[in-house]
Amino acid sequence: MPRPLRCRRVLGEPSFSIFKPAGVPARGLTFSTLTVEEFEALRLADAEQMPQEKAASRMGVSQPTFSRILSSARNKVAIAISKGMGILIEGGTYKVSGRER
Repeated sequence: MPRPLRCRRVLGEPSFSIFKPAGVPARGLTFSTLTVEEFEALRLADAEQMPQEKAASRMGVSQPTFSRILSSARNKVAIAISKGMGILIEGGTYKVSGRER
């Protein structure tokens, strides 16, 4: 039986949760689902250009765990973009401002 996931800290939930290719109706798309903590890892590492050690500390995880979360997120986004899929951000085990989800 795997260990239960610990809550990861995130700054906040994303303002937008669905991204799709322009000009393609959502009902005809396949979606790749990104968890909120994967979104947070992308934001910290790529948008904020934060070193992994510092980003891992912010999220309350080890650097190797942060690296795995980031790698998973980058893989999902790359596949979605290359295959013309939508991206849905939802779910995960995370804590926002002291609240568990």
